[in-house]
Amino acid sequence: MTAVANTPTTTPSTFTDVAGLDERYLRVLDETIRQDIDNGDYLGANLIVARHGEVALRGTYGVADQNTGRPTGGDDVFRILSMSKGFTNALVLRAVSEGKLMLSTRVVDLIPEFMGTEPFRAARKDRINLVHLLTHRAGMPATPNPGLPPERFGVLADVIEALCSVDVVNEPGENLNYSAAINHALLGEMARRAYGASSFRDLMEEKVFAPIGMPDTRFGMSERLRGRANPLKVISTNDGWLEPRDIECFNEILDAPDAELPWVGAVSTVDDVFRFTEMLRNGGRTATGERIISEAVLDQATRNQTGDMVNDLYGMIATQRRWDLPPGNMGLGYALAGEGVHARFFGPFVSPRTFGSYGAGTTLFWIDPVSQVSFSFLSTGVMDEGDNVARFQKLSTLAASAATTA
Repeated sequence: MTAVANTPTTTPSTFTDVAGLDERYLRVLDETIRQDIDNGDYLGANLIVARHGEVALRGTYGVADQNTGRPTGGDDVFRILSMSKGFTNALVLRAVSEGKLMLSTRVVDLIPEFMGTEPFRAARKDRINLVHLLTHRAGMPATPNPGLPPERFGVLADVIEALCSVDVVNEPGENLNYSAAINHALLGEMARRAYGASSFRDLMEEKVFAPIGMPDTRFGMSERLRGRANPLKVISTNDGWLEPRDIECFNEILDAPDAELPWVGAVSTVDDVFRFTEMLRNGGRTATGERIISEAVLDQATRNQTGDMVNDLYGMIATQRRWDLPPGNMGLGYALAGEGVHARFFGPFVSPRTFGSYGAGTTLFWIDPVSQVSFSFLSTGVMDEGDNVARFQKLSTLAASAATTA
């Protein structure tokens, strides 16, 4: 085990010899993150790269808070934005595995008020089902706003009530458009009602976080975690999708300990995210042997469910960047690498069924089921989403380059 020399923007990173991972490329990965931070691309980060669950690189970089200059700590708590959807997906897939939900379960089967009071909307709203939501093909508006002012985002019951008056804008199943908020608000509420739980937040703790052993992960910030929490700070937003206020408002929203935002409301640490990736890498089973997701369900969840359909959001970003249009490659909730060499978070050198979850301008985890490499990355300093895709394509390529056949 060796440690790299410290720089003004990093603490020493730890490298451990792991079979099947070439340390040379991990060192390049480590140095690239340092250089990115020195260039001002983002503020700080925590990283774990592992193979077969053995950690080969653990890195802590830069600053947690631009205003105070506090260095990033290895156990820092990050507001992980849409990586939260990956956790909500696990709850939903557990419910499917246990027969509480089916892919054909319609929203109105569990949330009948979703139909609204306008009968002419029912012809499309009553068709939206679980698989539409998981694959971002529900046809609901692709907006980060679930129909309420931000100060009310944290009350899931209020969000669901607001969504009852929102109409579909596309035929369910007919197009792929990343849903920043609405789909996973509905998924979280469907799971809550399917289990008969009093709150989505407590259900996540019982069914996902506690069994996996994720003590520093929850929906909403607890007082215990607040002292280690890193604020969201926007570096740049050039793609026209989100304004700084659309992101930085979650500093306050998520500080409410009772906040329940299944789409963007989780806080976590890099170690907890790594434990989550290990559950997925191990076919849905925790380190203690408890089954979270059945093998059959997870196998289907990590297969391409959307064919060659282009994700409208990332198609827009690709068009702006003059990149080739990428296929959406959605599984059941999780994004897949897929085939081809187009720009994507996972880079073009992982296996096609590599899958994971990401958060706007900040966070990414992925698991390659062929190489058995996992990548867990949480950062501070929210990047423009096009820059974020380019950043993660580069970093993921370096992690994939480290994999060998040894």
